Amino acid sequence: MTEPITGFGKLFTDGFAPSKNTFWLRCSMHIAKMSTMSLLAVTAVALAVPAAASAAPNPVDTPNEAMARAYIDALVSHNASAVRFTPDATRVEAGIQTGFNGQQLTNDLNHGIQYSVVQSVRELTMTESDDTVHSRYLLDAGIGTQRLMTVEIVETFDLEDNALDRIVAIISPVSAS
Repeated sequence: MTEPITGFGKLFTDGFAPSKNTFWLRCSMHIAKMSTMSLLAVTAVALAVPAAASAAPNPVDTPNEAMARAYIDALVSHNASAVRFTPDATRVEAGIQTGFNGQQLTNDLNHGIQYSVVQSVRELTMTESDDTVHSRYLLDAGIGTQRLMTVEIVETFDLEDNALDRIVAIISPVSAS
């Protein structure tokens, strides 16, 4: 027989003294509910305030650099209309595959909650070698007008016929506000 756990009034207001298994299940449900509500609140605030800056077009970009810049701009603008992906394009961030095809990557740029906190991109530099563009930039993230963190992103874009085919990003924290 399991011993009831008591003394967690706000989690268990129904007078039920839960067993250890029930306790962890109810704690997990409470945390998940609070996390979801917090995420929705943060997203609502982040989406209500427009992004501050982006990677502005540069007339001296090669076509491949322009496509990489369009992708970086879409991180801020949430408008991927100028970004072309191959159908089987992929994205890897910090060693984890986060993009699995061109349609999903486009949808993520347009609607992905993970990009809703991106406020600006600055100090962008790019170099090109054959069909590969290497970029380095600082990305500011936050909620509303409050910047919370800056990260440095070193990103490699492999292109096929001026369409992004593979993106590999290394993300390093620079500062927390």
